[in-house]
Amino acid sequence: MSAREQFEDHGLLRFLTCGSVDDGKSTLIGRLLFDTKTILADTLSAIAKTSEKRGMGAVDLSLLTDGLQAEREQGITIDVAYRYFSTGTRKYIIADAPGHEQYTRNMVTAASTANLAIILIDARKGILTQTRRHSKLASLVGIPHLLVAVNKMDLVDYSQATYEKIKADYLEFAGKLGIEDVRFIPLSALNGDMIVDRGDKLNWYDGPTLLDILEETPAAHTEHTEKFRFPVQYVCRPQDSANPDLHDYRGFMGRVEAGTLKVGDAVTVLPSGLTSTVKAIQIGGVDIPEAITEQSVTILLADEIDTSRGDMIVKSSEVPAAVKQIEATVCWLAETPMDRNRTYLIRHTTRDSKAKLAAIDHRLDVNTLEKVAAEKLAMNDIAQVTFKLAQPLFADPYLENRGTGAFIIIDESNNNTVGAGMIL
Repeated sequence: MSAREQFEDHGLLRFLTCGSVDDGKSTLIGRLLFDTKTILADTLSAIAKTSEKRGMGAVDLSLLTDGLQAEREQGITIDVAYRYFSTGTRKYIIADAPGHEQYTRNMVTAASTANLAIILIDARKGILTQTRRHSKLASLVGIPHLLVAVNKMDLVDYSQATYEKIKADYLEFAGKLGIEDVRFIPLSALNGDMIVDRGDKLNWYDGPTLLDILEETPAAHTEHTEKFRFPVQYVCRPQDSANPDLHDYRGFMGRVEAGTLKVGDAVTVLPSGLTSTVKAIQIGGVDIPEAITEQSVTILLADEIDTSRGDMIVKSSEVPAAVKQIEATVCWLAETPMDRNRTYLIRHTTRDSKAKLAAIDHRLDVNTLEKVAAEKLAMNDIAQVTFKLAQPLFADPYLENRGTGAFIIIDESNNNTVGAGMIL
């Protein structure tokens, strides 16, 4: 069986690159796009001209992702940049996360949907604080596969000893974090060694190339059975006097966060607890027999049940418990510290609930990985906290379901998102 046939049905893979400043994340993505021949000729011409203006001898491939003027002026990544490409055997969505500490919150956004994280390490510098922070965040947000890429091997004369030292240091660190699925690869994003082609400078490494690893990584939602979760976003009641068939049409529109649903399945609507069966499932008005994860569909029920935005449709055999207190790992994203005396708004799927901070159980010191006591949380702090809720939520543990196990924290005074949480 050829490699192409073997990976034909592996589906979409979302992955992100992260790590410390100047580890070469944007250059890695640029090289990957360049070597897989997925860059349009006019795009390549444009970045070649920009590179020439900046006095660079070669094309700066990092410009493919660093699109903001401030990014290009400083040679850094500020916001998350998304790029799309296909190899013919599967499709990819890449997120390029910024390395600066002040933009860690942007990295959390990108990590929330990724199934693989490439953590870059500069071979000259080894493991840095931001390497640890991004590794911990990747682990916290449930990214199941980590790939540590030791970059800039060309600047250490492709030294195997340097690579092995970094690998050993990271494995020691990963063991303390409880990270199990981690792979390693040496490479040079600048020269393209071990990205798509193996090159001839890393002959001592007999593992797969970066692209080989991406091709064989399982897609999201394929590694274990998930319970059906469907937060209702909108109730569709068409108004068409010329079409009497639509008079009784009442469809519940939304996105399948997890699991599958078939016509005829018994379902329960939360929070009411009322039950019915699925009469039809539609996409764009066309009936389909089954809804699968990440599809946006309309569900029609056999019975008239009071259902609105903020409700959740689940299979009757898979009803989650209602909770009015949640323990969660929170990443604080705002410059204003978390205030114990404030009331915040927690947005979980399409449902909102006011919440009070009951306790900060501990804060994680990302440098030492120790759990330390804390009275408040500052920007980029990671902590385990307990919230008391005004309205019950129907949540799953984050490790079981990233869609219904996550929430954001909103400051009601200005409607800003101030934190992101993963339910324990």
